[in-house]
Amino acid sequence: QLQVVESGGGWVQPGGSLNLSCVGSGFVTEYYAIGWFRQAPGKEREGLACINSMDMSSVAGSTYYADSVAGRFTISRDNSKNTVYLQMNNLKPEDTATYYCAAEAPWTLEFTTIQAWCLAPNNDAWGQGTQVTVGS
Repeated sequence: QLQVVESGGGWVQPGGSLNLSCVGSGFVTEYYAIGWFRQAPGKEREGLACINSMDMSSVAGSTYYADSVAGRFTISRDNSKNTVYLQMNNLKPEDTATYYCAAEAPWTLEFTTIQAWCLAPNNDAWGQGTQVTVGS
């Protein structure tokens, strides 16, 4: 059973930083596309940052960042810990949301590019989410 668990959320003041963790179990994360998504109350889910497997990066892209977070958020892997991180810097109040990670096998026919998946993920393993609140 593929599972991912998010952690690292919390409350920060505007301009602060958080580092979220997505730990996989039941699978080896380095071979999967992993994405970070968020959903705020009353808003649709938004793909923020996604990273592809090394095997698929040359044909389907390596990473994707949404314009809203590009330059502020960085997605990275620590394969020794079966973990994917989302380093979030210069946080803004509009970043307040529940943050989720998801894993997707990138060798499926419907997985075309990391960008396409990040914008419209399907048939993925999702975590429970971790809350990020940015405010005074």
